[in-house]
Amino acid sequence: MDADAAQPAGDGSLGELIRQERKKQGLTLAQLGKRTGYSAAQVSRYERGISPLTDVTVLRRFADALGIAPQVLGLIAAPEVRHGRAIGPTAAYPRFPRPRLAGTARPGGGEDAVRRRKLLANLAVTAAAAVGAPILPSGSKPAGNGAAVGEVLVARVRDAMLGLHPDIAVPSPAFLRADLARAFIDFHACSYGSLAVRLPRLICLAHARATGEEAKDDGLLAHGYLLATRMLIKLDEQQLGWMAADRARQAAEAAGEPLLVAEAARQLAVLARKADWHEQALSIALSAADLPALRGREPTPTAQRGLLIQSAAYTAARAGDTTGMRELTAEAAAIARKLGPAAVLRDHGGGFSPTTVQLHLVSAENSAGDPAAALAAAKKVAPGSLPSTERRARYYTDIATAFARLSHRDDCIRALLAAEHHAPEETHARPAVKSLVSGLLLSGRTTTELRGLAARVGVLT
Repeated sequence: MDADAAQPAGDGSLGELIRQERKKQGLTLAQLGKRTGYSAAQVSRYERGISPLTDVTVLRRFADALGIAPQVLGLIAAPEVRHGRAIGPTAAYPRFPRPRLAGTARPGGGEDAVRRRKLLANLAVTAAAAVGAPILPSGSKPAGNGAAVGEVLVARVRDAMLGLHPDIAVPSPAFLRADLARAFIDFHACSYGSLAVRLPRLICLAHARATGEEAKDDGLLAHGYLLATRMLIKLDEQQLGWMAADRARQAAEAAGEPLLVAEAARQLAVLARKADWHEQALSIALSAADLPALRGREPTPTAQRGLLIQSAAYTAARAGDTTGMRELTAEAAAIARKLGPAAVLRDHGGGFSPTTVQLHLVSAENSAGDPAAALAAAKKVAPGSLPSTERRARYYTDIATAFARLSHRDDCIRALLAAEHHAPEETHARPAVKSLVSGLLLSGRTTTELRGLAARVGVLT
């Protein structure tokens, strides 16, 4: 027998299973033969075992004709093909022990503890000097330029994820939820200085709550890690982003929150795309989009499904599949139109609406290598209608990218200055902006505006 087929469970043969299903559906031998392309006599021979059912193609014909699950006939389920790509189902992730990071910092005493603290302080000074970061007391808002603030934010999130913090009291749920809401406000406003204080603290406090004696998985830890993942992706910290996204996925599953599980899948798909694992990124995003929990009529699950399809469109663009990108974008846009003009899922998805789908199309056209199409798509977006400062900064950065690829230097600089006007800390810290500014410096004449921008993003010192 072919390796793709196996004997089914139960007492009946494959032919008997087919005969029973045919009878159940009220089909004659001739009718089933017409569906499968065989004569009535040949169908009868298959059912009675005279002709052995060992060919995978034959079995698939009967499975398709009768609507039988392939596994019932001992077949491996055929992968779904979407936009020319096989999308395999994603299996459930293995369960890992819940992280207990709150106990990493040990209470010390005596001379050894003093020596350890001095050593750690010296290491902190040395490390900060190496990267040019300011030395900050715990809990203070970092000062200085946006580039340094971004480095501090990454460093503090990393330390929180590693559990390098003193033991803290478990806060009330109300306190945590208020802190989470303020962290979202900081993210949407691109206030990296405030976020550098609030986000690491949120992760520490949520861990303390999730791993305490009365451990509760209420989604707060998942929200914190999802926000950290988005921030780390934005700052091109992919290795740490993978860790944050995986913890977000684990925390979301532990909390039993389908929307958070789906959003964690979206972030993992984004990271896979950034690693150029395009097929895997598409499978993760589209499989998550097909989860039953996202198939209802409620707006938030529907919007999450749209976000996942939108992410898959961007991946198709990165893979060079412009047709697939536009088809998937059209699918996401159709979902958005049904939901109406208001942005849904502003917090954990950045907002999903017809306008945000169009904004993603600008990025996707850039990634597909068509900056003229990106600019045409951008003309259909009213920046004031975007749901946050963070989304407006992305809009102007995407326009700058398109102008740079068309060698329109002055237009590129104007777009970057517009992004800086709306979100200075975001613009100064993002590696994508640094790359654009570096390219402008190397490719032609410099101006006072360009040199000033280069100094502020840390390219010229």
